[in-house]
Amino acid sequence: MRAWVIREAGGPEKLTLKAIPRPLPRKGWVLIRNRAFGLNRSEWFTRRGASPSVVFPRVLGIECVGQVVAAPGGDLLPGQRVAAMMGGMGREYDGSYAEYVLVPRAHVFPLQTKLEWKVLGALPEMLQTVHGSLHTGLEIDRAENILIRGGTSSIGFAAIALARAAGLEVTATTRNPQKAAGLKEAGAAHVLIDDGNLAQKTRSLHPQGFDRLLELIGTTTLEDSLQAVRRGGIVCMTGILGGAWTLRNFKPMEAIPGGVKLTAYSGSSSDISVEQLQHYVTLVESGLLKLTIGPTFSFEELRKAHRLMDENRANGKIVIETGKENGKE
Repeated sequence: MRAWVIREAGGPEKLTLKAIPRPLPRKGWVLIRNRAFGLNRSEWFTRRGASPSVVFPRVLGIECVGQVVAAPGGDLLPGQRVAAMMGGMGREYDGSYAEYVLVPRAHVFPLQTKLEWKVLGALPEMLQTVHGSLHTGLEIDRAENILIRGGTSSIGFAAIALARAAGLEVTATTRNPQKAAGLKEAGAAHVLIDDGNLAQKTRSLHPQGFDRLLELIGTTTLEDSLQAVRRGGIVCMTGILGGAWTLRNFKPMEAIPGGVKLTAYSGSSSDISVEQLQHYVTLVESGLLKLTIGPTFSFEELRKAHRLMDENRANGKIVIETGKENGKE
């Protein structure tokens, strides 16, 4: 099979398209014919050498959608449509930047859908991350409003859609005024232009602060975000779009206002059930849940897609289609 292999950290040029052995089916694992996969920020960090637990050479990629080839001793049948995500995929073992992927059964989700592969490929990790952030991290069932900081990212757009569907008043941020209209179109009731000092601007909308804040920029804006939430509110840090893992000279007693809760969400496939993922996919297929999806690239264009991710110009989830095999789907 063909796969994109990385042997050392660096830019997109470090990803090399090679012919490698196709994984062999084994009990407890599922061999999937990969049809499409989304790109994720964690893969960007790994490619750049910022994931010390990942040993090169490696085939990256933490999610995919496709069809079952074999599932020895399991309950999945050949040809069945599935999604797979996380669980060490693309980190502890080779992932989805390949035509075939071997994944533990626990991280495979059977799906009933007729969505195009390029649409379905955008959904698994995006929906799982947003679902976990909103429900596990932010407990939105006890909230009325939310601020999404980093709204023009793929996770940001999905969070707008899912939070709005849950009945919350949604405010989103962008650094670029020209992108404000896109956030409104995606469902944000209010848009704030983020210059790094957002806390004061939020008071014009909610003088006491927001109920919930989803922090997608990360440590570079976290302390300011903590000042934008009301007493009893929650800030959940899910993204690191700002590119910094650590927060220097952090003084919790000064940085965290009294009564404001700070948490983080890094994701797990166990945080969303097969039924919940199927529900979201069905809503997308019916048009009741509208998600903003970025550009689609062919398998051969993976480097080009990574360069776009480097430049932060996708405005939605980047998807790779693996294409045809021997002239057949």
